[in-house]
Amino acid sequence: MDLSSISSMTSMLNSTKSTVGSNQVDSLTQAAKNLSSESSEEELKGVLKDFESYFVEQVLKEMKDTFTEQEEDSDPAVSQYKDLYMDSAIEQVADEIVDQVGETYTQQLYEQMKRNYNME
Repeated sequence: MDLSSISSMTSMLNSTKSTVGSNQVDSLTQAAKNLSSESSEEELKGVLKDFESYFVEQVLKEMKDTFTEQEEDSDPAVSQYKDLYMDSAIEQVADEIVDQVGETYTQQLYEQMKRNYNME
């Protein structure tokens, strides 16, 4: 069984672990490691869709950081709530993007992983 795709997915996740919440990265990494040739289509597509959503979410967060300025004199509590709200909103937008336009990319990942795991 060829695990190169899983290795590249998990190494990309581990490289971003220091800059984002490690719980999300850990759960995606664990889900990817749990895939095997016995995994169902639904499990494989679920992991790939979660990975794609995570990837889109990180792109959106970087775009947000590029176009917004950090307010230096704002109240730390307000800033923390704003960041929490923005992270949640970005996560929801990323999921919607993947649901609406990500099917082609998810399908390509699925076909590649299916070949790598020799799934029927």
